[in-house]
Amino acid sequence: MGCFSADAPQEEQIEEALVISYIVDPLKQDVRFFWKDTTGNNYVNFEKLQIDLQKQNKELVFAMNGGMYNRDLSPQGLYIEAGKTYAKIDRKEEGYGNFYLQPNGIFYLTKDRKGVVCTTQDFVANAAIEYATQSGPMLVIAGAIHPKFRKGSENLHIRNGVGVLPDGKLLFAMSKNKINLYDIASYFQQHGCENALYLDGFVSKTYLPAKNWKQEKGKFGVIIGEIKR
Repeated sequence: MGCFSADAPQEEQIEEALVISYIVDPLKQDVRFFWKDTTGNNYVNFEKLQIDLQKQNKELVFAMNGGMYNRDLSPQGLYIEAGKTYAKIDRKEEGYGNFYLQPNGIFYLTKDRKGVVCTTQDFVANAAIEYATQSGPMLVIAGAIHPKFRKGSENLHIRNGVGVLPDGKLLFAMSKNKINLYDIASYFQQHGCENALYLDGFVSKTYLPAKNWKQEKGKFGVIIGEIKR
């Protein structure tokens, strides 16, 4: 499922050439977060996740790295998988790197399959959360691009993120080439996302065979994936 129709405005058609994107309806599609397999080993990349899922007679439809990680590939900041908290929330307001470019935020899915992106400051832990990952910075906050981003910035990297569309569906997007934070944030804003979160930078990869995009290698912490029902 793509972001654009054949009748989309020319500006959006140009964006489609720059970004690989995927829309997910969490009410109808099986979206999960993955970090380690049942033996306790990190999945690390989409290829290893696929192999494990195939052993369970399951098919990976879509995957994207789901947040920043520490040297040991453990999640940086909050990480919840299948209702269990594996890493605590990081509420520090200062630190090195994009993660601490305030405000940062959290993307989570509830047990009733609602997707939410919010700032870390606004996040409230509750038993209804099934999956959650913390990252930073926020890309779009209450409909506005992060105030610290600069249009025309020469700080360019491959970048990916997630946002919630007005109808509650999830928009995942990754730049096909290097892009600045302002432009990737603009992509989510122009699609109506009130809130969107940056997931990571130059390490980012996407697995989306429906669009002939298969980046199976890589080295990640958390992986967000859709399993075929």
